[in-house]
Amino acid sequence: MVSKKWVYTFAEGRADMRDLLGGKGANLAEMTNIGLPVPPGIIVTTEACVQFYGENKQFPPGMEDQVRDKILLLEEKAGKRFGDPQNPLLVSVRSGAVVSMPGMMDTVLNLGLNDETVQGLARASGDARFAMDCYRRFLNMFGDVVLGIGHEKYERILSMHKEKAGVQDDNQLTAGQWQAVVEEYKKLIQRETGQPFPQDPLEQLFKAIYAVFNSWNSDRAIVYRKVNKIPDDLGTAVNIQVMVFGNLGNDCGTGVAFTRDPATGARELYGEYLINAQGEDVVAGIRTPWPIATLKEEMPAVYGEFDNICGLLEKHYRNMQDIEFTIERSKLFILQTRNGKRTAQAAMKIAVDMVNEGLINREEAVMRVEPAHLDHLLHRRIDPNAKLDVIAKGLPASPGAAGGRVVFSADEAEKLDQEGHKVILVRTETTPDDIHGIVAAQGILTSRGGMTSHAAVVARGMGKPCVCGCEAIRIDYDAERFMVQDLVVEKGDIISIDGAAGQVIRGEVPMIDPELGNEFLQLLEWADEIRTLGVRTNADTPEDAAKAREFGAEGIGLTRTEHMFMAQQRLPIVQDMILAATDEEREIALGKLLPMQEEDFYGIFKAMENLPVTIRLLDPPLHEFLPNAEELMVEITRLRLTGGDDRQLREKEEMLKQVRSLSEFNPMLGHRGCRLGITFPAVYAMQARAIFQAVARLVKEGCRVIPEVEIPLVIEVKELAYLRRLVDQTADSVMKETGVEFQYTVGTMIEVPRASLLAGEIAAEAEFFSFGTNDLTQTVFGFSRDDAEGKFLQHYIEKKILTENPFAVLDRKGVGKLMEITVEQGRGVKPDLLIGICGEHGGEPSSIEFCHLIGLDYVSCSPFRVPIARLAAAQARVKNS
Repeated sequence: MVSKKWVYTFAEGRADMRDLLGGKGANLAEMTNIGLPVPPGIIVTTEACVQFYGENKQFPPGMEDQVRDKILLLEEKAGKRFGDPQNPLLVSVRSGAVVSMPGMMDTVLNLGLNDETVQGLARASGDARFAMDCYRRFLNMFGDVVLGIGHEKYERILSMHKEKAGVQDDNQLTAGQWQAVVEEYKKLIQRETGQPFPQDPLEQLFKAIYAVFNSWNSDRAIVYRKVNKIPDDLGTAVNIQVMVFGNLGNDCGTGVAFTRDPATGARELYGEYLINAQGEDVVAGIRTPWPIATLKEEMPAVYGEFDNICGLLEKHYRNMQDIEFTIERSKLFILQTRNGKRTAQAAMKIAVDMVNEGLINREEAVMRVEPAHLDHLLHRRIDPNAKLDVIAKGLPASPGAAGGRVVFSADEAEKLDQEGHKVILVRTETTPDDIHGIVAAQGILTSRGGMTSHAAVVARGMGKPCVCGCEAIRIDYDAERFMVQDLVVEKGDIISIDGAAGQVIRGEVPMIDPELGNEFLQLLEWADEIRTLGVRTNADTPEDAAKAREFGAEGIGLTRTEHMFMAQQRLPIVQDMILAATDEEREIALGKLLPMQEEDFYGIFKAMENLPVTIRLLDPPLHEFLPNAEELMVEITRLRLTGGDDRQLREKEEMLKQVRSLSEFNPMLGHRGCRLGITFPAVYAMQARAIFQAVARLVKEGCRVIPEVEIPLVIEVKELAYLRRLVDQTADSVMKETGVEFQYTVGTMIEVPRASLLAGEIAAEAEFFSFGTNDLTQTVFGFSRDDAEGKFLQHYIEKKILTENPFAVLDRKGVGKLMEITVEQGRGVKPDLLIGICGEHGGEPSSIEFCHLIGLDYVSCSPFRVPIARLAAAQARVKNS
């Protein structure tokens, strides 16, 4: 029986095979086939990895034989043999997932070295120091990645030998000194594993493949996939590639470069390299590298070839590329290309520039920017006029600014973040194991590493500020502090970092709102031309409305009137209204609230002139406006025990009686929403009057106002009919009193399953529907949001019972099914029925796509998410056209 094909040569692959060969393998194959200088290699497929996990971590049948056969092809191409003591073939073994996960999985270089082949490498290269350097690197990486011996144990041995030799840098050690390091490393492996280091190159190779497959489910890879919403079942490919050496001497080097600046998007080569080094030296931050521009002076011919290849790759892939390269004896080799991670600002600029250069079209440009990345552009930066106590300066590795408590470990960062504290993670350099701390921190500060180090790349991808290579700080992990000359900064002290300027600043600093660049405005203009879904905002104040309008909102999809009742000067009047013993007393309190509400609505309507404004009448239970019962009991007890004021005591006792009478076992399903309007119609009548009096004033002033009055929590058409009559009667009264004619509409929120199932009936009395998906999700799942998120929902997600938090990402199967029924039934009665969504899902890209698919008219979200919704709505149209 012929076994499945598990292994491909680079020549057999193509760019469109990334699901099978992984992103790195598919790109290496593509570069090979377009004639670029790529060292030959083979790829073990992602299917083999998936099968490996399906077979209880056993290699699939036939895979090992296929690897052996393909190694023979590599030997033929390279003119070297695996394990040959005279002229050994050495390979790198690297992971390569379908979706790029920089630094999350494992790499082994110089595989094939042993006590005999290292002598062959020394003879073939004519450089014993180089050969021993390669061997010690291999022992370190193999021990760390394959055998699970911590990297710091090797570092300790190496530091001891450098100190003994009186040198600072690795490349200053001699062949004999490296030989001593190698012997110590082998003893470490024997001591830690109870077994000698494996000398057979094929055994080394299969152990390394096993380790790369195993790294797919490492803690750091799982965290990264979770943060970036990458499926767990894709698996990783393994790339086995003939080694080329950047550490053979001063005509050799290694580097990483981007075809455009990943921080700003500027069209210029951006990157770093090291002379006489191997690839991990650059990304690990072991030595501080040189900017790529200096390569032009050091090796002009190599730089010219590299510059041409960068241009070719960018045109070929029609995207900014992140390229790894090695120079061996003045010959350039390309080891990897992939679409480069970039900041939000850079993504915008690159997308717009590439349209203007004719590389991509507008639809592609809109698809190139992650909607969530816009969030980063809309946040604050350090006020340029602020007086800053700058204590150190490093490399500006990822723009943005942040402040917080200093912490020195990823675990501590995560712990404090969960407690609600903002932190800055300070490390010598970060490793993939720090991913959970980077996710939790506001920003990252490292004392070593360059612009393409792990910290820099990961921070840029997450949109977090980062300062790298800040060599002025000396970190003492044991004492949990860092020093800058005589200044000591302890764990818990507040610092700020400016990732755009590379500054470290003592204390908290003032921030200012962002200024949106031309590319931002241009891209969103294209998005508006493409999308069919409207975008409104949720706004409760004129200031919020004005900010949202500035961000491109096309109206207000939700104004929550209860937020207006919570203002300190109004709360006593609201409480008088609730505690009123008679209708007359309630009318007096409502009379005081009326002019306040009218001014609220006047300001919002004015800010949204010519655009629709949906105002939801009072929704929450009345007890939310009263003091907490337990706090009242404490206060009453205190007054009784201390002989306090009798009148105050009676007032508190009366208040407690009312609080208890209004309290409910399950208030979210109790006396709230339209049920309040039916039992206390005077409250809804006051709000309707405030709305219409504000409208009448603005119409007199010549303003065009489009009010939409929303009745919440309807479950039955008769509720809506009853309250609609009340609203219509109030509107008629205001028109007669003011002599002003105006238009308005009345509709309802769909937020319980019964309303969805009876949408056809309810539509007869409604001119619009708006989905309140927070409550709809609670009632569909039978979850109390606060309890679910606080107690068990995370377990459901970790155990993959649910793939997402349904309060963050719309549940298409359950809640979505009810939404589809609502749209179908509602428009079956009224084909032009306006339908939108105003829950938090209205600003989440996947949920916005679903709203586009089922034909909603608009989404509504918080002001700062309006640009995200505009872009996501355009992407939904492009993806589903």
